[in-house]
Amino acid sequence: MAIFPQTRARTSAPYSAAARLPSLRYIGPNWYATVMGTAIVAGAGAALPVHVPGLRAACTVVWALAALLLAAVLAARAGHWSAHRDQARAHLLDPAVAPFYGCLSMALLAVGGSTMTVGRDVVGHRAALAVDVVLYSAGTAIGLAVAVAIPYLMVVRHRPAPGTASPVWLLPVVAPMVSAALGPLLVPELPAGQWQEAMLLACYAMFGLSLLATLMMLPLIFARLVHQGPLPLALTPTLFLVLGPLGQSTTAVGQLADVAPGAIGAPYASALGAFAVLYGVPVMGFALLWLALAGSMVVRAVRGGMTFSMTWWGFTFPVGTCVTGAAGLARHTGLTAFTWLAVVLYVLLVSAWAVAGVRTLRGLFSGALLAAPQAPRPVTARTT
Repeated sequence: MAIFPQTRARTSAPYSAAARLPSLRYIGPNWYATVMGTAIVAGAGAALPVHVPGLRAACTVVWALAALLLAAVLAARAGHWSAHRDQARAHLLDPAVAPFYGCLSMALLAVGGSTMTVGRDVVGHRAALAVDVVLYSAGTAIGLAVAVAIPYLMVVRHRPAPGTASPVWLLPVVAPMVSAALGPLLVPELPAGQWQEAMLLACYAMFGLSLLATLMMLPLIFARLVHQGPLPLALTPTLFLVLGPLGQSTTAVGQLADVAPGAIGAPYASALGAFAVLYGVPVMGFALLWLALAGSMVVRAVRGGMTFSMTWWGFTFPVGTCVTGAAGLARHTGLTAFTWLAVVLYVLLVSAWAVAGVRTLRGLFSGALLAAPQAPRPVTARTT
């Protein structure tokens, strides 16, 4: 989702593993964004509160593509760590790159969740459940580890300068929110009683830790924009990452409220249903405000010469979380306005995914996306 700054690495021996796999050297953790952006197209399409002929079948095809992408990126990243360990360590110690390790967790979770909602039409409920349990468990464990490890590295190793906050800082802390939003799919599959209640409350705990961490970082990000000006052209699409915790948290409270009646006592279940609306509506309002602001900044960047980069995948998953959030509000309020909002946002999501996907394939075939990354070009101030 971002162009990585080039890092200086040791020269490999002529016949080393690195020389045999030169195309994997710059395959960073940001490539998991292609999986996230593809899986959310399938999951959000299945969540739409309207019936569109052929949509379910199309979502099934996209889910299969997301699963294949996950396997491909996991293999490429394994090859990267095996053949280019110097570059992999440099990525982990680079404050501009390390936050993207949160994408691994979200890619696993997104594919697991879409397998339960869409893929079960192909593989059956039992197989879909098994896949989701594995991917959800791995994704949640990685997400929680990254939510601690990356902020720790930022404090003790990265030490970013004041005024350099970036929306990508949200990636490690938003991963547990994805677990909170997709955990409700597994609640009904657990034994009734303690197991279901424990899973429900664990999801609320992850919702809380992700939300509070996001609230700590958002003021830093907005202060950076106000005091330092627009982001570099290539990084401007990362402004859409702010939509991720907003849409995903709205989705989470709606999904958790849906399964609460069967997992927890009546007083709490009804309160959680009310909380889904009382929390979700204001947050969705702020999400639309930020969407307008980020969209305006993207238009400005395009006028300034912004060209395609992997940051364009930032237009996909965050918007998809707003689709599922709006769909949840439509389900809980019964308002047609939220139904139309979900549909409009889904059209935006599919359009962004199609453009990013085509441009990515073009960049792969040309080799441009496998070459050493270039430093982002700053935005020149307009005098008029």
